Amino acid sequence: MPLDEALIYAYVLDGSERAVSVNATGVEAWTPDAGWLWVHLDRSCDETEVWLRDTAGLDPIAVEALLAEETRPRSESIGNGLLVILRGVNLNVGADPEDMIAIRIWIDTTRVITMRARKLMAIQDLRENIEQGEAPPTPGALLVELASSMIDRMAPVLDRLSDGVDQIEEDVLEAPSHELRSRLSQLRRQAISLRRFLAPQREVLARLHGDRTTIFGDLDRSRMREVQDQLTRYIEELDSARDRAAVTQEELGGRISDQMNKNMYVLSLVAGIFLPLGLLTGLLGINVGGMPGEGNAWAFAVVCIVLVAMAAVVLWIFRRMRLL
Repeated sequence: MPLDEALIYAYVLDGSERAVSVNATGVEAWTPDAGWLWVHLDRSCDETEVWLRDTAGLDPIAVEALLAEETRPRSESIGNGLLVILRGVNLNVGADPEDMIAIRIWIDTTRVITMRARKLMAIQDLRENIEQGEAPPTPGALLVELASSMIDRMAPVLDRLSDGVDQIEEDVLEAPSHELRSRLSQLRRQAISLRRFLAPQREVLARLHGDRTTIFGDLDRSRMREVQDQLTRYIEELDSARDRAAVTQEELGGRISDQMNKNMYVLSLVAGIFLPLGLLTGLLGINVGGMPGEGNAWAFAVVCIVLVAMAAVVLWIFRRMRLL
């Protein structure tokens, strides 16, 4: 079955920095004598599944893994090739970075097959390098460059996450508010979601670094080790941001609680001062005969003086009790 709809692009590379773009017909006509092949497919297209099962010549286990709906980062040696699944941050317009995009890869000594359901910027970076005459010399080098580009694309997302935590830490010290709590929760969820896939991806890169097949040369393994170290630093930054966000959230909760306790304390003092005054004015306000001062022009002034004196006495008592 032809790949006209499923094929996003494909290149035949001869080991130099040059590459020849081929269409679906060129993919079908390709032989290893022409150079090694990189095919990038749309996983959501029905043609992809048919081609993988009937034409690609892959192990059935590899085909099932490439077509699985739910994936996590993994690396498995199957026959004469490697099945690799990696995830990159979602940098598409309007998307959440933590909604990571899976890239499914089959790689052997003469061919690389990559598949995605959504656009991945790291793949676009690799294609641009090829178009500019900087093609990877081997399939192993292509996988290293792809992994490196995926990790590099994560840097701005992690920087924004860390800067967001820094800003909230300052805001908590200056003006704690309930709005900061929702922002902190969002940053913590983002850090947890990113780490969920980056931690196993580190193990995948470690396995690829230690792989002794002929797919990777010594230079490829060294570069893969660098990519693994970079990812390890990013995971440590995520852990640091997550822990700082948790501490900041506790500090925010404490400050908001202290602020509420202070407000309740002030309200309690005000209620304590006005409670006896309210009792007296309520007593004097009952509409029955025999009220003292009735008909006296100075009675209201006397009551006001008594109220002020009572308030002063209550304040003095509060001070003696060290409530003020």
